[in-house]
Amino acid sequence: MSRESPFDQLVFSGGGLRCFWQGGFVDVVRDEIGLDPKRIASVSGGALSAAGFICRRGKMVLDVMMERFAEADSNIAWDTYETDGMTPHQRIYREVVERVIDVEARQIISDGPSYQVLIGHPPSHGWSKATGTAATLAYEAELHTVSSPHMSLPEKFGVSASLVDAREAAREGTLTDLICAAATIPPVFDPPMWHGKPVIDGGMFDQAPFPDPDEGRTLIMLTRRYRNVPEAEGRVYLPPEQACPADKIDFTDPEKLRATWACGEEDGRRWLKDRN
Repeated sequence: MSRESPFDQLVFSGGGLRCFWQGGFVDVVRDEIGLDPKRIASVSGGALSAAGFICRRGKMVLDVMMERFAEADSNIAWDTYETDGMTPHQRIYREVVERVIDVEARQIISDGPSYQVLIGHPPSHGWSKATGTAATLAYEAELHTVSSPHMSLPEKFGVSASLVDAREAAREGTLTDLICAAATIPPVFDPPMWHGKPVIDGGMFDQAPFPDPDEGRTLIMLTRRYRNVPEAEGRVYLPPEQACPADKIDFTDPEKLRATWACGEEDGRRWLKDRN
């Protein structure tokens, strides 16, 4: 007999490659506690973590990403600048998403729980990369001064956001585009377009977006510790016990990915023990 899920909602924060901590954690705890949320919200690299969770392919995301990283010897596109631009990151990330979130996975996602992805928009459409860079600076400033998963300064600079229905994107065949667009950090990456609007990493707007509607008990999977985490009834903010080994956008070290996933597994086992 199935158990009632202890959480109605699950939030996957951003954090680049640190999001593999989320994958290791939920891989350990989901069946042990009957984690079966009605609604899932995600941002940045957490969008891929969420997709992997829904179709139970988180470990496959890890394996494929490690395989691709083993082939990369630099974070600079020295030999492929004409096709990749400054870095090979966007191409590699898309290749991983396309391989893991295939037709079968997209069908599972489209039939699954509510799954939303927060994407950000730079202040200006005409100078999206430049204004996106300014937004990045505002985000970094607030991250290190206020240190909260919920931002306010980038919005004052004109950053806006859209919470996108990822199940609909799966049905329309645009889920890969959405997941890849969600993890776009200017000025390193070129802002893509989504429904006619340029996109930047939604984590610059909010690192822990809540689903719409926002109802019930919520588990928020962070990827770093913050000094100022809100206290709210029915919400559990869960950060890694220690800093994740993976660098945010270093695509050359697969072993750091493995170690980050392992940290998530270890924290998951510790969390289960503390609950008992």
